[in-house]
Amino acid sequence: MRLGITVLGAVLCSVIGLTAGVAVMSIDLGAEFMKIAIVKPGVPMEIVTNRESSRKTRTLVAFRDGERQFANQAYTTSVRFPRKAFWYLTHVVGRHFDDPQVQLYKERFPFYDLVKDEERGTVLFRTEDGETTYTPEELLAMILESAREYAEEFGDHPIKDAVITVPAYFNQAERRAVKSAADMIGLNVLQLMSDNAAVALNYGVFRRKNFNSTMQYYIFYDMGATSTVATVVGYQVVKMKEGTRVETNPQVVIKGVGFDRTLGGLDVTLRLRNHLAKVFNEQKKTKNDVFKNERSMAKLLKEADRVKQVLSANQDHYAQVEGLLDEKDFRAKVTREDLEELCKDFFPRVIKPIEEALRISEITMGEITEVILMGAATRMPKVQEQLTTFLKSSELGKSINTDESAAMGAVYQAAFLGKGFKVKTFNVKEGNVYPIVVEFEKHRTSEDGSESSKTVKRTLFGRMNPYPQKKVMTFNKHYSDFSFSVGYGDIDFLSDLDKKSFPQLLLSNVSLIGVEDAYQKHKEGAEGKGIKAHFRMDESGILHLDKVESVFEKVGEAAEEKDESAWSKIGSAIGGLFGGSDGKDKEAKVEDSDEPSESTDEATEQEAKQKEKTDEKTEDKTKEKTKDKKEKESDKKEKKEDKKSKDGEKEKEEKKKDEEPKKPKITTIKEIINSTMDSLDLPNLSKDRMKEAKKILASLKAKDKEKMELEKAKNELEAYIFDSQDKLSQDTYVKCSTESEREELNKLMSEASDWLYEQPDDAKKDVFVKKLKSLKDSLKDVVRRVFELEERPKALDALKSMLNHSVHFLKSVKNLTTTDDPIFTEVEVTTLETLINETSDWRSTNLKEQKKLKDYENPKMLVEDIALKIQALDREVKYLINKAKYWKPKTKPKTDDKKKTNSTDKARASNETKSEEAESKTEKAESKTEKAESKTEKAESKTEKAESNTEEAESKTGKAESEPKVDEATTQSSESQEEAPKESKSDKSTKKENKKDKETKDTEEETLQIGGSERIKEEHTEL
Repeated sequence: MRLGITVLGAVLCSVIGLTAGVAVMSIDLGAEFMKIAIVKPGVPMEIVTNRESSRKTRTLVAFRDGERQFANQAYTTSVRFPRKAFWYLTHVVGRHFDDPQVQLYKERFPFYDLVKDEERGTVLFRTEDGETTYTPEELLAMILESAREYAEEFGDHPIKDAVITVPAYFNQAERRAVKSAADMIGLNVLQLMSDNAAVALNYGVFRRKNFNSTMQYYIFYDMGATSTVATVVGYQVVKMKEGTRVETNPQVVIKGVGFDRTLGGLDVTLRLRNHLAKVFNEQKKTKNDVFKNERSMAKLLKEADRVKQVLSANQDHYAQVEGLLDEKDFRAKVTREDLEELCKDFFPRVIKPIEEALRISEITMGEITEVILMGAATRMPKVQEQLTTFLKSSELGKSINTDESAAMGAVYQAAFLGKGFKVKTFNVKEGNVYPIVVEFEKHRTSEDGSESSKTVKRTLFGRMNPYPQKKVMTFNKHYSDFSFSVGYGDIDFLSDLDKKSFPQLLLSNVSLIGVEDAYQKHKEGAEGKGIKAHFRMDESGILHLDKVESVFEKVGEAAEEKDESAWSKIGSAIGGLFGGSDGKDKEAKVEDSDEPSESTDEATEQEAKQKEKTDEKTEDKTKEKTKDKKEKESDKKEKKEDKKSKDGEKEKEEKKKDEEPKKPKITTIKEIINSTMDSLDLPNLSKDRMKEAKKILASLKAKDKEKMELEKAKNELEAYIFDSQDKLSQDTYVKCSTESEREELNKLMSEASDWLYEQPDDAKKDVFVKKLKSLKDSLKDVVRRVFELEERPKALDALKSMLNHSVHFLKSVKNLTTTDDPIFTEVEVTTLETLINETSDWRSTNLKEQKKLKDYENPKMLVEDIALKIQALDREVKYLINKAKYWKPKTKPKTDDKKKTNSTDKARASNETKSEEAESKTEKAESKTEKAESKTEKAESKTEKAESNTEEAESKTGKAESEPKVDEATTQSSESQEEAPKESKSDKSTKKENKKDKETKDTEEETLQIGGSERIKEEHTEL
């Protein structure tokens, strides 16, 4: 698992905009369990553990003793009080009360009190009080809220955005119901992702380098708790537009889906439970029938689930329940053969979803690369045997995490859709399971004047059409207000039971208002182009009608046609080649006209075929070009001869074009048409009911929080009482307290313990908080003495060590103050010395006084005061160390060397006055050189680079001395010209000796300075 997280962390390219709301999550919403994953700064992708430290949480909520329970706590309640716990909610959410799936739910869980919602016609769960009712959306919202709390506690980060997985076979009403549940708790759903697509994405993310432009097909077989889904997917690397760039990224497309809504592990568990109940009745340990006892059947259901899992790896196992009925224990042996016999009609249905998925995708088994298993029920050996027999394969793919792959794929999609993360693109195209059609009435007028109408159906989204996608339906020859209906298409591919879940195929009825007004407004001077309805199927698979508009075309004055340049033609060709018109292609138009129009439902397949054709054409063209090269060379001469005649023809054609009439300018006019939609399917919750539901959930959450804080206050008080009673008997507390104090405190703790258990259940949190505070105040003095007794020796040792280090540091500081350029001032040295002496005196005085006191008396030398003394010394020492660290020595002037040089030059040049003037110029040049050398020595600290620069400067100075009379050659005698070089050479040797002495002295001074700072750093390190 850690390896997977590492790879996913590498896939996350970067995190941008680290705001408070950047964390996102995913919820794999299963019928029995849900898995939660999170992405946040510092946590690339990780499965969330709940409060019981489990990586998967039961999709369950229970009400007991006025509080809500989730996860394992709710599961325990479901065994003892089955009526108080509600689970497998995905069976009934978004369904009518008379739906066959709801009736099956009643048969499986007969103890639930289900009533009909008269307003919406859906299901309501009535609690034991007989008055409170909850919709499936409200119960599901509670579970989603608990999932968000787990994620926020795990990531220590607020979360508002999520991707939720739902079964691929969920219809429009079921998807809207899940989204409504998320809206009740303020959870922003980035996408309702089909769980098969999430698994396929998770599989592809780790293997993106294995895919190329050739599509590779896989089958994901998912047998979960309540249903089985087989999905054929295709992986391919495609070119897609990202902003202004065309990028090559992998893509997964759902090609075919087959499913069985009632084939799952729960069916096997229920059959085994009934078998165990029959065995118990046959044992005749009691006269009562176990089938009539809800609690006993719930216990057997739990045991049957455990035995089923064990039999997946073992040939036999014992089922045993203590006190099953009338305090009678149950024990029976169950073999794998017994279980397979109970489910003999179950296993032939295993391969049907695969057959359906292959049929709808039009792909053969020979093209499938691998069949990969998903879902806990696929661990059953008989299921795997059926699959290997059908697939004629010895091995099945088991390379993904059965429990967590959907959650990890969904959280990757959440990071991709979220605003705070940037991940590598892996495009996902889901498939529409149920076809969507549009029905409307077409009116015709016959020759005799009679009118007739005909119902017309047009397919809007065909089966397995990829989404998200937009389409436009055009209604021609409609000049007055009219209406049309949107519903499901052909559903003959469903089983008889699933067909009964669609009592009517219509989803909604749309009435258009304002069509006639728009026509009357533009009928003169404009031609009607029909009424266009813009439909959109979003990322969650939910159908929307975005807008309806009436389109007209108006013919204006003739406009001059501008010739396209060569560059514009090339640009348009390149734009078409790289998908520049993607936006138009996505909105595949479905038009209704008198003539039969071609279906555009298979647009993506047609595009693929067109690409293949264009590829073949390009290959043929290249071959033809190579053949025609020779012919073109031979025809060059003939073309030159015909050029003159062609030029004449072109001139004639251009004259004809100028004489032709210019094309008129066409203006498109769009008028928005008002539309009202009446839902014929399951109606959404009204605004008032949604507001009321949010209010109920908020009050329940506040009540849960108050209950949690109350329990926390009780636990803290109880823990403090037990801890204090135990400590008062320990040796340390005995030393630091008198006998009378301990007796009084023990009595106080016993009274507090009795008081705690006498409090009523509806007591407020503040009562326990005040009680805890009073107990802490009574024990405060003893606790303080114990603390001082234990911590004072450690504090004194620290103070002694600090004093020793400060004394040694003071000696080093005093040594550095004796130099010509001291680092520290006398005030600073005196301040440190005074502080050391005062602290040492304070320590000696207070230590003597403290030794005179007993342990059970309040101390005079407190640990807090010792810490303040240590802090004062440490602050002063650190100040001096920092000063030494950034101190820079002052640059000394070199006046002595100049004077010596000048006196020597004057003594040797006393006979020649003109030569003295030359020497003065030489000295000026040398002084400039020495200044440059001093700057170099200061910056480079006597490095090799500085020495080389100095030697070069000296050589230049020697040249200047040897040629001092170049500028005054006309005024000086030849004799002085001969003596001047001699004097400059002796002067040079003298200056070199002085310079070496100075360099040696500066080096010694800097060595002293550097050594001092190093010693300071060593003292600071010891501190």
